[in-house]
Order: sequence, then C-alpha cells, then structure tokens
Amino acid sequence: MTQIRIKDAALFLGVSDDTVRRWIDNGSLAASADETGRKVVDGVDLARLAKEHAANPVDPSGMNSSARNRFVGLVTRVTSDVVMSQVELQCGPHRVVSLMSTEAVRELDLKPGSVAVAVIKSTNVIVESPRSAS
Repeated sequence: MTQIRIKDAALFLGVSDDTVRRWIDNGSLAASADETGRKVVDGVDLARLAKEHAANPVDPSGMNSSARNRFVGLVTRVTSDVVMSQVELQCGPHRVVSLMSTEAVRELDLKPGSVAVAVIKSTNVIVESPRSAS
C-alpha cells in the first residue's frame, strides 16, 4: 500500500493540510500512522477522493471528440513570429504549452485572458514514478 503524508496529499489535491485533516475527521478519508508515527493516507483512497472532488470546467467548445484529454483553461501568454507561435495555457494547476502556426493563433483569436481548450490526442504519453526503495 502506498502511504502518503497529509502535507503531500494536500499538495496533490490542491487543498490545505487542514482540509485533508477535516476529511479524515469526518470519515471521508481514512488515515493511519506510518513507521515514524506520522499520520498518512492510503494512495488508493486518496486517488478515489481526488476523482470524486475533481472540478472539471465546462468545455465551452460544445464539440464531441474521441480525445479524452481535454483541458479547459486560460491563455496566459502568446509568443509569435511571422510563421510560428507558442501559446501557454493555465488549465487548473497545469501549464500546457502548444506550438502552432501564427495563422492559427490569429484565426482562433488567442490572446492572454482568452478561454481555450487544449485537446491532447496522443499514443505517446510518458508516465514517470519515483524509484521504490528495495
């Protein structure tokens, strides 16, 4: 079982340590003590709670799509030259960067403060995990 400290659980969920402690106190999240006596939560329980509390903004595009990875956010920066542009979005706690033609930026009217949807359809997704102590 993966054990996660309260401060790390709060960081992963984007809430305060006190919020995690309240969830433990009201029974929404079980806790135990690790070998050092610190309060920890089970990784599976935390993943369940994260999914239950996920707040996905409404996708303003109204489009149906086969892509499941859709991140609604705000454009925070656009850097353009004559041919290409770099567009940065803040989608919740995640920064998404896209390279596209400057023509597309103009057609989509992308500028800081615009609402946009980053659609990611890829067969190449890299997942990393910390090394386990053996």
